[in-house]
Amino acid sequence: MDKKTFTFYYGIVLIAVGLGVFYRIPQVMPQIAAIEFFSQKLMIVKFCFYMLGILLILAGGIRIFKNYKK
Repeated sequence: MDKKTFTFYYGIVLIAVGLGVFYRIPQVMPQIAAIEFFSQKLMIVKFCFYMLGILLILAGGIRIFKNYKK
């Protein structure tokens, strides 16, 4: 597998993982809320999870875009 193909598929995987983060956040938040330490900081935890998902999707998009630009 050459580098161009690997970069393309790696970008697709990053986007899929980012979408998976968005899918799992509503399911995981009640479990996180049950932890006493995080119960007062739910907004920050939610923000961090959503930011992680956005960054993963952005990184995957950049890799795919750069792959087609070459």
